[in-house]
Parts: sequence; structure tokens; C-alpha cells
Amino acid sequence: MYEFTILTAYPWIKALHVIAVISWMAGMLYLPRLFVYHCEAEVGSKQSETFKVMERRLLKAIINPAMIITWLAGLYLAWSGDWYRYGWFHAKLTLVLILSGVHGFFVRWVKDFAVDRNTRSQKFYRIINEVPTVMMVFIVILVIVKPF
Repeated sequence: MYEFTILTAYPWIKALHVIAVISWMAGMLYLPRLFVYHCEAEVGSKQSETFKVMERRLLKAIINPAMIITWLAGLYLAWSGDWYRYGWFHAKLTLVLILSGVHGFFVRWVKDFAVDRNTRSQKFYRIINEVPTVMMVFIVILVIVKPF
């Protein structure tokens, strides 16, 4: 019975994991773009206040829940599929931990913008915008190709 449950649940949890990853990545790619535009807005302006709302809602309604679901579903898949035994999984896990750290920086920066204390430039956020993309490329390659 126990094995049947795992075999039945696995593809559903995997689908949930993929959906959560897509949602997390969509937010992680969009939020720094909002930061770029927010840098252009005058402090206290209607535009700046609108960006604050957009950033907060994106983070709280999409990015944070998607990251949590990604982690929970991913850990279940790693455990039930015995993926934790393979080198590619350790590399992927390391990259996901780094991506989670980047997420943490995004949370900090949303808070900075919310109180009008951003000290970073548009150029900084344009560069940071590429970090999740690069991480995603390597993570997908590790999962699909399983090179080691």
C-alpha cells in the first residue's frame, strides 16, 4: 500500500513542483525588472508608490509561496526518488540554495524600496536580473541531462 501511494503521488507532486518552479522563476525574473523601473521613479511619486505595491504583491502572492512549494515538493521528490544519491542532484541542490539566497536579497530590496532607501542603480538591477536566468539554465541542464 505504501509503495502504491508513493508511485501514485510522485507524478502529481512532480507536476506541482514544475508548476511551482515556473511560478517562482517568473517572479524572480520580473521582480528585478520592476526594481529597474522603480529606480527611475521619483521618491514619493504616484509611480513609485505603485511600484511598491506591485513589488510587495508579487513577492507575497507569487514568489514566496512558489518558492515554498518548490522546496517542499522538490524535497519529497528527492526523497521518494532517491535522487539525493547522485552528484547531479547535489550540484542542483547547491544552485537552488544559491537561488534561494538571491530570493532573500530580493526580499531585502523590496523592503528597501518600500521605505525609500534604495541605494542601488538601474545598472545593478539589470545585471542582477540575469542571475536567476543563468541559475535556471544550469539547474535545468542538471535535471534533464544528469551529467554525473
